[in-house]
Parts: sequence; C-alpha cells; structure tokens
Amino acid sequence: FLRRFLTLRNLVTMTFTALDVIGKVRDKQELSTAEIEFIVNEYTAGNVPDYQMSAFLMAVVLNGMSNREIADMTKVMTDSGSKADLSSISQVKVDKHSSGGVGDKVSLILAPLVASFGIVVPMMSGRGLGMKPG
Repeated sequence: FLRRFLTLRNLVTMTFTALDVIGKVRDKQELSTAEIEFIVNEYTAGNVPDYQMSAFLMAVVLNGMSNREIADMTKVMTDSGSKADLSSISQVKVDKHSSGGVGDKVSLILAPLVASFGIVVPMMSGRGLGMKPG
C-alpha cells in the first residue's frame, strides 16, 4: 500500500528520485514520460551518479521497456545535448551513426558511396566514440 501511495504522490507532484525510477523498472512497472525525462535530464545534468544510471540500465535490460517507453526514451535522448545547425546546407543530409570502437569498416565505405549520389554526409562523431585501450 505504501509503495502504491508514494508512486501516486510522485505522479501528482511530478517529483521523482532516481531510486523511484529504478524501483519501478525493477518491479516491471511502466515509466511515465515525465519519469523518463527526469532520469535522462538529471543524469546528463550530473545529478544522478553513474552507479544509479547503471542500475537503471541494468533493470531495463533485464525487464525491457514498452514501445511507448522506447519511443519516449528515444525522443528524450534525441532532444538532449547540443545540436549542429546544418540548415545552411540545402541538399538532402544523412548521417550514418557508429557506436565507435575498433573495426568500423561500414562508415568508410558507406559515406563515400552515398556522397557519390549527391547526398551530403556530414560524418559527425563525438570524442567518446574512440577506442580507449587500457
């Protein structure tokens, strides 16, 4: 009863903690859009520690997400961070995103092939995508 009351209180007041969100995923309860926004935005702001985000992600791997949760997570992740303004390029633009690491042979072949058809391929990447030997 108490857990249900606290969950209802959180939805009314829209206040969450990382532990609330982790607990819901652990207990196989569907997250609200607000809870997904909270966990992503608070993590990227540095307010949720890595170990709690790891626990959240482990719970998601073990218990899955609904199609709506996946769509919400994708939108929130897409809206986070900075964005490059490519509006000055009038042609069709595409991106082939790589998770990085050793052996990404697809990008080296695909980007020039697509560009040969007149499509702009900016080939953006982040510093975090490189290999970190150690």
